[in-house]
Amino acid sequence: MSTNKEVLYKGIKFLSFALPLMFIGPSVIFSSFKNQNHPFYIPILGIGIILCLLAIFLIFKGIQTIMRSLFNGN
Repeated sequence: MSTNKEVLYKGIKFLSFALPLMFIGPSVIFSSFKNQNHPFYIPILGIGIILCLLAIFLIFKGIQTIMRSLFNGN
């Protein structure tokens, strides 16, 4: 039983895209809460929430891909 390296690198790539989003998303949300009187409060808050959800999805997808590469699943 061996590791499929191409699939493993793909999973690591997903996790590497998720890492900056884990910091950018909460920073954008915090920035929007600091400026609640600004007219772009709601769109910036929405962007921050979308970035956080995207980070969660990429982490899930990355871990799932890494597990598939280690255990030779389809």
